[in-house]
Amino acid sequence: MSKLNRKLIFYIIGLLLLFNGIAMMFSSFVSFLTNDGVLKEVTLSAVITIILGCIIMSFTKSNIRQINKRDGYLIVTIGWLTMVFSGMLPYYLTNSITFFPNLFFETMSGYTTTGSTILNDIETLPKSIIFWRSMTHWLGGMGIIVLAIAILPLLGIGGMQLFSAEAPGTGIGGDKIHPRISDTAKRLWIIYVGLTLLETILLKLAGMSFFDAINNSMSNIASGGFSSKNESIAYWNDVPIIQYIIILFMFLSGTNFILIYFGLTGKFKKIFQDTEFKWYLSFILTFVIIVTVVLFLSVELSQTDVFHPQVYGKLESSFRHALFQVVAIVTTTGFVTGDFISWTPFLTMLFFGIMFLGGSSGSTSGGVKVMRHLILIKNGMLEFKRSLHPNAILHLRHNSSVVEKPIIIHVLAFFILYLILFIVGAGVLSLLGLDFESAIGGAASSIGNVGPALGTLGPLSNFESLPVFGKFWCAFLMLIGRLELFTVLILFTPYFWRDH
Repeated sequence: MSKLNRKLIFYIIGLLLLFNGIAMMFSSFVSFLTNDGVLKEVTLSAVITIILGCIIMSFTKSNIRQINKRDGYLIVTIGWLTMVFSGMLPYYLTNSITFFPNLFFETMSGYTTTGSTILNDIETLPKSIIFWRSMTHWLGGMGIIVLAIAILPLLGIGGMQLFSAEAPGTGIGGDKIHPRISDTAKRLWIIYVGLTLLETILLKLAGMSFFDAINNSMSNIASGGFSSKNESIAYWNDVPIIQYIIILFMFLSGTNFILIYFGLTGKFKKIFQDTEFKWYLSFILTFVIIVTVVLFLSVELSQTDVFHPQVYGKLESSFRHALFQVVAIVTTTGFVTGDFISWTPFLTMLFFGIMFLGGSSGSTSGGVKVMRHLILIKNGMLEFKRSLHPNAILHLRHNSSVVEKPIIIHVLAFFILYLILFIVGAGVLSLLGLDFESAIGGAASSIGNVGPALGTLGPLSNFESLPVFGKFWCAFLMLIGRLELFTVLILFTPYFWRDH
């Protein structure tokens, strides 16, 4: 195994700091426009980050422009942590959040697009800080690393290793938009920006203020969950059209972005031939029907703790909130229109199970992903056949392609590791004093990058009540969940650090 290219690693870290600093400048612009009183502090955050990035890049510019797999894993993990630590500055310098564990938790929740928060009153924050919260989602959603991939070729650096570490997916014959990874990244970012702008326009036309529209759009497209309102999207429970628009874009953000590209280029046949998309849609429709029926028959929404005006009658209200919450949890966006853990124990259990589903591979959503569930199910069915016909040659297929055995083993390993981490994660939270429901909910939500959890960490609560170590622990689960387990955990293996 080749030695680590330390100079190149630091050079890219510097580049990421430069990106982050430029993103902070947008918050400075918001501060200037809204006159929120923290222009100096937010601008200082941006300047510090940009200068630090430039200094690191200048000291490491004479490097070998060659990335191996080890470099890729290290760059992604350290790069993410770098973004998080530099992303704390606007909160800290504006005194919006000063307690370090809260700072770390909120910023990690932003970049990992989890959407869990420790803030009790979001609306009192300066406008630029609310915007920065949404910006951390937006940067993390598609992956700041993927943005770097679009730039690295200009510097003479190949980015394939970074892409596979940042968005490993499942390794299954997915269609490439373009053979060059940098071009793929650029096209994905064009779609990403385009969807954000389109949703902003539609939400503005539907009645949101422009500020709320841009914030919720950035959060939505990233499958994040930070809202500009304390009540999240429940604030607009009396405006169904706003919620339907958000549902549509939550669904799109949980869809493989390659398929969205095919849709935009008129290749609709490829979308409806995609097995994962068909199952993704089927799962959502099935859960929506179940939740709608239970809500309509067993829950009086108007009498819950959340304001639920039944604008178009009880049936429409039940359907809308069922659709909203199912899509929000499946896509791991985590927006809230109601307290789903108070909707009967059955629905609480159902939503807890949905936390383990995840959206499509190649999307901005977290969780296990529909693709992996399909492979596990198909492989299980094949095992039944192999038991009856031990000499038969049976292949697992996806979209007419044979899935190779190493990929199946990788998926099985991922799933087992995911469950182990969930059990350990919940165990640690229970050791810290959380009740059973809160512990399992907090672990599932953190590792799946969902946002709202169960118990004391439910949709109407936040994570502020967690003990100090609990905040760091949940932040760690968010990170490994966002980077698909192996990317981070491989750094804890001794053979990763050996030079061979």
